[in-house]
Amino acid sequence: MNLTALDLSFVLAYAAVIAGITVVCARRTRTTTAEDYFVAGRSMPGWAVAMAMMAALISSNTLVGHPATAYEKGLILLLGSLTLPLVLVFVARVIVPFYRRQVKMSAYEYLGARFGLGGRLYASGCFVADRLFDVGVTLLTTAVPVSVMTGWALTDVVWALAAFTVAYTLVGGMRTIVWTSVVQGGVFIAAAVLIAVRLLWAPEAGPPGAVLGAAWEAGRFSLGSFAFSWESLVNPDHTTQWLLILAYAVNWGRRYIADQHMVQRYLIARTDADAARGALWNGLICVPVWATFMTIGACLYGYYALTGAPPPAVSDEVVPHFIVHQLPAGLVGLMLAAILAASMSSISPDLNSVATAFTSDLVGHFRPHLSDRAKVRTGRLAVAGGGALALGTALLMAPRGEAATIMERAVTIAAILSGGMLGLFFLGFFTRTATRRGCYAGLAACALFTAWGTLTSGATPILDAGLNFPLNPIFIGLLGHTVVFGVGYTVSKVWGGYRPDRIDDLVYATRPAARTS
Repeated sequence: MNLTALDLSFVLAYAAVIAGITVVCARRTRTTTAEDYFVAGRSMPGWAVAMAMMAALISSNTLVGHPATAYEKGLILLLGSLTLPLVLVFVARVIVPFYRRQVKMSAYEYLGARFGLGGRLYASGCFVADRLFDVGVTLLTTAVPVSVMTGWALTDVVWALAAFTVAYTLVGGMRTIVWTSVVQGGVFIAAAVLIAVRLLWAPEAGPPGAVLGAAWEAGRFSLGSFAFSWESLVNPDHTTQWLLILAYAVNWGRRYIADQHMVQRYLIARTDADAARGALWNGLICVPVWATFMTIGACLYGYYALTGAPPPAVSDEVVPHFIVHQLPAGLVGLMLAAILAASMSSISPDLNSVATAFTSDLVGHFRPHLSDRAKVRTGRLAVAGGGALALGTALLMAPRGEAATIMERAVTIAAILSGGMLGLFFLGFFTRTATRRGCYAGLAACALFTAWGTLTSGATPILDAGLNFPLNPIFIGLLGHTVVFGVGYTVSKVWGGYRPDRIDDLVYATRPAARTS
C-alpha cells in the first residue's frame, strides 16, 4: 500500500514532536550529570512515572502479539494480565521505598551490597541479555505491521526504526524518554479506541456489536482451560490458565522487583510517594489497554467470519491487515504513528536501562572515579552498542514460516533468559541466612538447570541427553527462581559463608522504617 499525503502528515507530525522533545531535553542536559542522564535528576511527578512504566510494558508487542493470540486462541492471556495490579500493591508498599533508600542508579547495587561483585555482575548480565532480546522482539513486532501497511521490506523497517530510536535515546537521556512516553502513550491509547469503535460499528458486518456475537460463538472470548492435568504441565499446546496465571505473576514479580528497567523508574520520581503512586497507576492503565487489544483480536475473528473479507495469511498481521484495508486515509497514518509510538516508548527506556546497568555495574565498579561526563559518554556508547545487538536479534527472529506467533516464541525465550533473578532477590531480601557462598551455589545450579532444560526440551531437542527436560518449556524460567532460592538457602545454612556487617539494613524483616517524603 502507498500512504496518502494525509497519512504521511500524521507520521511526520509525530516524528517532529518526538524530535522537538528530544532537542528541548538535550539542551537542558547539555552539561548533564550522570544522575540527570540516567534517572532524570529524580524529579518526575507520579503521573509521569506511571506513563514511563506503562511505556515499558505497552509496546508494539501489545498491538501485534495480544490480538494475534486472541484471534487464534481467545482471551487466554487476560487473567494473567490481571495479576499485575495485585503484584504492584506489594511492590508499592515494600519494594519501592526499599530501592529508593538502597540504590543510586542500578537495582543490582543491592545485590552487590548483599552478596558481593559476583552476584551483582551475574544479575546485571542476565538483565542486559533479557532486555536486548526484548528490544529485538519489539523491533520485529513493529516492523511486521509497518511493512504490511507501507509495503516496505521488513528488514528495511527494522533498520530504520532502530536507527531513529537509538538516536533520540542517545541524545536526550531519561528525561527525554519520560516526556516522549507521555506523548507516545496518549497516541497509542487513542489508536486502540479508534480501532475498537470501527470494529464494533462495522456496517458491513451487520448491526452494531455483531462482531462480538460472532466472536463469542466461535469461542474467541474463551479464557482457556482450567483443567488440572499432567498433559498441561508437559505439553505447551495444552497450557492451562493455572499455569499461565502462575507464569504471569512470577514474570510481573521479576520485572518489578528484580529488573533494572522498572527499578530505574522508581528512582526517577521526586518522592517515595510519587514512585509508589506511579507503580499503582501503571497497573490500572496497562490492564484496560491489554484487554482492549485482546478484545480487538477476538472481534477481528468475528469480523472476517461475518464479512467474508480475506483474512491475513499470518495471525501476527491481523491488526495491520485490518488497518490497511478497512480504515480510511488519514486514520491509517494515525495508526502507523501509534504503532511507532508504542515501539519507541518501549525500546528507548530499555536501551537506557541497559546503558545504566552497564555503566553503573560494570564500568562504575572497575573505574569508580569516572567523571560525570565520562559516565554519560559511556552510557551513550552502551545505548548505541545495545541497539546494534538488538537489531541483530530482530533480524534473526524474523518470521520464516513457523507456526508459532512471535509472542509465543518470545515468551519461552524470555523465561529462559530471566536467570532466576527473582529467586536471587528473594534469597537476599527475605532471609538473614543467605551468604555469598550460597548465592554463588544457587546461581551455578540455576545455570546448569537452565542449560539442561533449554538444550533437552521440546519434541526435537537440541541435545538428546537420554534424561531430557520433561515439562512444558515455560517451567525452565519458573523453576529457575526456585532453584536459586532453594540451593542458595540450603548451602548458606549448611556451609555458611560471608554476610555483610550491615545485614539488618539489607533484609526486609529487620530493615529500618522506610524514609518518608
